This record gives sequence, C-alpha cells and structure tokens, in this order.
Amino acid sequence: MTKYSTRVPACILLAGGVMVWVMLHLSSMETPDFPFIYVITPTHKRPTQKADLTRMGNTLRQVPNLHWIVVEDAGVRSPLVAKLLLNSGIPHTHLNILKPDYCKSGCVARGSEQRNLGLDWLRQHRGPLDSGVVYFGDDDNTYDLELFEEMRSTKWVSVWPVGLIAGRWYERPVVHNGKVVGWFTGFPGRRFGTDMAGFAVNLNLILANPNARFVLQGAKSGMQENNFLNKLTKLEDLEPKANNCTKVLVWHTRTEKAPLNKHVKDNVDIEV
Repeated sequence: MTKYSTRVPACILLAGGVMVWVMLHLSSMETPDFPFIYVITPTHKRPTQKADLTRMGNTLRQVPNLHWIVVEDAGVRSPLVAKLLLNSGIPHTHLNILKPDYCKSGCVARGSEQRNLGLDWLRQHRGPLDSGVVYFGDDDNTYDLELFEEMRSTKWVSVWPVGLIAGRWYERPVVHNGKVVGWFTGFPGRRFGTDMAGFAVNLNLILANPNARFVLQGAKSGMQENNFLNKLTKLEDLEPKANNCTKVLVWHTRTEKAPLNKHVKDNVDIEV
C-alpha cells in the first residue's frame, strides 16, 4: 500500500471574522482495489478556458482517489489556472509546455506535447509499486461520474463508447463474447478506432513502456490514439467497459467560441 500526501485548500475562520485559505496536508489511501485515477488534461488560453476547467473540475472533485494533471500550452503557468486548481480542492499537478513552432500554424497533434509532459511527470514521480489508471481528459468534454468508476479497475487498457463525435451520435468498440473485435466508427482502417476520451491505461503499463508517447511531427489526422495504443497493447487484450461498450458515459462536446464583439471596456478588471 502506498500513502500519498496531497495538498488541498481549506477555509478557516479566525477571530474577528477574518477568513483565510490555508493548505492542509491530507492523506489519500491507495490500495490495489481502489487505485488512483490520473487525469491528464491539456489546456490553452482562450475566453472559455476558465469556464471549461471549472465545469470539468466540478465533475472531478466528486471522484475519490483522483489526481488531476493539468498541462498548459504556455511558456509559464498562468495565475488563472493556478488559482482555479487551488480553489477546486482536487489533488493536482500544474505543468506547462509550449507547443513546438511547427505546430503553431496548425497541427493535427493538438495537445499531444502537453499529454507527453503529463506522462513524463508520472514516469518521474510514480513507480512500479504504485497502482493507478491514466486517462486523457480534454477540458471541454462532458463526463458521467460512472465513467471513472468503470475505468478504475483497468488492468491493461480499457475502452468504451464516446458520444457526439465525428458527426455521429456515438462511436464505440464492437464487442463479441466479451472481447473487442472491431470498431463502429466513421474513420475505419485503424487497429484502434477510438477517440482520446475513449480509453484508459493502467499506470504500470505506462511506466513499463517509456517509449509510449504521442508523435507530433508527421502525425496524421485521427491517428494519435491508434499510434499510441499500438505501442502498448493488442486488440484482443482490450477490456470493454460500460456494459460491453453499450453505454455512453463521455461526450465529445465542444464549447462554442464566445462572441465578444459587443463587449465594451469597463473600469473594473474582472477575471472571466
């Protein structure tokens, strides 16, 4: 059993009615039957960033034994994201790395540099005695709490359907006699026809395969997930979750771009 010390915010009322925030060290217990879930989330600056992260945080804070690794596409970590994570009460790690120059004019591997940094952090700070599950959760998706309890028992690589994706109601793994045999997808021809939101990987499998990373330069559209999973597992070894992949527990929603053309300058500086 491994015991992690995590820092969470707590509000304390002092004499005279003064309210202050302090960081309490709480211990989260990890056992093989109740491993940690490590959610790696790339994020970038935009008008809806705080709203998206707030919504996601309100989901993740309800999941026990979860560690949120948020990686900004930025040269420095922003106070906005740092404060949001602190106030969320979620055990977290806040990282940052800029996308490569060749991706700045458009890159199909969006978020991959940030996901790779999250994987690097796990490989540096967790070891083979740590039990856990790694999930790549984008900040504008929508998550059912049941999804996290489904993935928590992942022994190798688990998969499930994703809703509202690629112009379809859903895409899903095709399961026969409890085994994944193919994919119901609008983009066939891939060995692993899943979306980033549609799989989780056991932490020890990540640690045992240091070359399992997302490829940036030369990557083809829609192939990031396939190429990553090819380094880790085989189709027949996938673990179908969500009632043999017949339930949608995550939706590939995307926040509408905020129209701000009618905003006028105010004399108050408000963070949005």
